[in-house]
Formats: sequence, structure tokens, C-alpha cells
Amino acid sequence: MRITIAGARVIDPASQFDQITDLHIDAGQIHALGSAPEGFIAAQTIDARGLIACPGLVDLNVSLREPGFGRKGNIASETRAAAVGGVTSLCCPPDSRPVLDTPAVAELILDRCERAGQTRVFPIGALTKGLEGEQLSELVALRDAGCVAFTQGLAPVKSNRILRRALEYAAGFDLPVIFTPQDPALAEGGVAHEGPTAARLGLPGIPETAETVALARDLLLIEQTGVRAHFSGLSSARAIGMLADAQARGLPVTADVAMYQLLLCDEDLDGYSSLLHVMPPLRSSSDRRALRQAVQEGVIQAIASHHQPHEPEAKRVPFAASAPGISSVEIMLPLALTLVADGLLELPAVLARLTSGPATALGLPAGRIAVGDRADLVLFDPAGTTEIGTHWLSKGDNCPFLGQAAPGCLSHTICNGQLVFQA
Repeated sequence: MRITIAGARVIDPASQFDQITDLHIDAGQIHALGSAPEGFIAAQTIDARGLIACPGLVDLNVSLREPGFGRKGNIASETRAAAVGGVTSLCCPPDSRPVLDTPAVAELILDRCERAGQTRVFPIGALTKGLEGEQLSELVALRDAGCVAFTQGLAPVKSNRILRRALEYAAGFDLPVIFTPQDPALAEGGVAHEGPTAARLGLPGIPETAETVALARDLLLIEQTGVRAHFSGLSSARAIGMLADAQARGLPVTADVAMYQLLLCDEDLDGYSSLLHVMPPLRSSSDRRALRQAVQEGVIQAIASHHQPHEPEAKRVPFAASAPGISSVEIMLPLALTLVADGLLELPAVLARLTSGPATALGLPAGRIAVGDRADLVLFDPAGTTEIGTHWLSKGDNCPFLGQAAPGCLSHTICNGQLVFQA
């Protein structure tokens, strides 16, 4: 389908292009910027005056809950929610049931995602079979089936020796590995950041060292093996300092932060809302400041939703008994624009952390606007307002931002040259 987007402010962080112009789409690709090519007749013209056009957002952590957790969500519902959030490319973690540790599971997910047709999906494979931390998964076969990286998530590896062997193998085939550093013994039984707020509320705490001890081990093994590494969902100031030091020493490490970690902190737990139970936990206001600064300085290259939808029963219990996680992929863009409204980042820099930054971190073919590239685009009104939850599409409504207003209003999402959302 031929589409012309007329008069938008086109921002492409990857090339630092920022100009009011027209975009022309043909056969799923960006056909031209500026004047239409000779003979080009659009089947649809979108009047985008006053709107921003940018690459479709790239989200490195979206739980689709399928296969195996249909009560929480499914591929159709969660990719539809992603499209409403402006996300055209997403990575799904391997914690499905069965675990994404075989090519058959990867192919099942990709087949269902293709049928849904809302976003492009890049599966993350399990580093070990069943995420049990003992036997290495068939990493090359999983790569050939479509997996773009491998992880254990929060599931521990049984020994440092096993982890070292896994990283050596991954490095030998240049396979990226994603780490979510958390020492299971130090974190065991905890549900909130260990500090004054948790002590006052009587909630079992998880110390900062649960993250930093595991991070120190991971960095040493990354240095020894040379594996390409990405850290997912870092939460503490000390961890950010360690990451920055590693990057300064030339280690091939990138990182993302959960969007909600930039907006919330442990002081927000005063009402015991189970909607704020996440893992790693919301940490202190000083940790949040450090995370924001790391996003500003580029130590953290990507902001991700860390979307985890749950059925209502999983959250309608006391805080400590609830399932951790927030449903947030469909409000990625308006939540990100609050960072602009707060003066933390200029608009092009925020868009870089949502598009080219995450795409570069995992080497994904996404996150930029260039002639000949796949037409994955988002149009939004920066002067508009989003009333969060008005038309909620995720199967999980476990979101602490419901009922709030956020800046910006998404008007169109185009994926593979197809209009998959229009306000």
C-alpha cells in the first residue's frame, strides 16, 4: 500500500535527521523523504502537520505470556497493546510455558506473531534448558530459528563454572547474552528495596548488594570470555557506577532500564499497592536520580517497558503475596514524554533511547528512518494528552498509572508499511 505522510516533523535519532518534510511509503518500505518520486500516487495521505514522525519504538522486554499463561495475556492482545504504545519491534523473554529453549517453541511464537500482524517480534532464547541453570540450550539452533539473544532472566545458574562455559560458547558464535543481575541468596524472601521505607512498612527487603554482587561477577566473566553482553533492568546507583567503569574500560556492555524505574521509587509504596510490586524492586529516590542521569549521559542506552501483564487475582492480594510486574507497553510513548516534560531530556534524545539505542544494543534491524528501510513509524501529537486506561487493550490491567494523564497523544502506528493503529 502506498502511503504519504505529509508535513510531519521527522526525527530520526540514528542519523540525527530532524526536519519538517513528507514521507512516502511503498511496498512496506520508506520509498522517499521530501518530494514524491515521479509517478508515485498514494492510496492514502495522512495530514501530519503539527505531528512528530519517528521510528517505531523498539522495546527490549515485553512478556507476551504465550504459550502457557493465557490468563495473563496472549500474543494477539499484547502485540495489539504494543502497537497502541507505538512499539513496532519488541523482544519477548523466554519464560513461557514451555520455556523458549527449543526451535519448536521459537517457531510457534513467531508463527503466531506473524498471524497477529501488529508488531515485529524478536524472541530471546533461554540460555539453559528449562531455565534450570544446568545444561546449555541449543543456542545455535535457537539463533537459526529466530532468537536474537539469550538470557536466564532472574533464574540463577547453578554455578559460576557453568555460567563461564555458557558465555564462552556464546562468545564463540558471537551470540549476545542478556543479564538481569540478582544474587538469589541475597534477594531471597525480599519484596521491596532494603531501606527506611521497607523497614517502616514491615516489608522484607532486598539489599542493593543483591544486584551489585551479581553484577560484579557478570562483568568479570564478560571480560574473561569476551561475550557481547546487555544488562536488563538495572535499578541501583552503585550498579550504574560499575557499568560506567566497565564501559570506560572498553567492555562490550550495554544496558536498559525499566520505564517505571525512572518515574517511581520506594517512597511510592506507602499505600501498600501491589501494583508497585516489581522485581528488581523500586529503589530509593537517589537511585532513581542516578538512573535518570545514566539515561541522560548514555551510560544506559535503552528504556524498556518490562511489560508483565497479570490476571486480576495475581494482584488482589497483600503486597508481599502478589506477583511482581507492571503492564505498561501500551503507554511507553506517553510515559517517555513525561521525561521531556520534566526537563530530563530533549525530545530527540528520549526518542533515541526508545529506538536506535535498543536496536543497536542487540543489533536489531529496526529503530531508524532511511530510504529503502522497512517502514516502521510512529506519528504523535507532542501537544496532546493521553488519558491512561481510557481504551486499555492489554489483557493485564496491573498498571499503577491508570487514571492519570500523560503528555503526548499517539495518532498512528505503521508497521511493515501497514497502518496497525489509528487514533
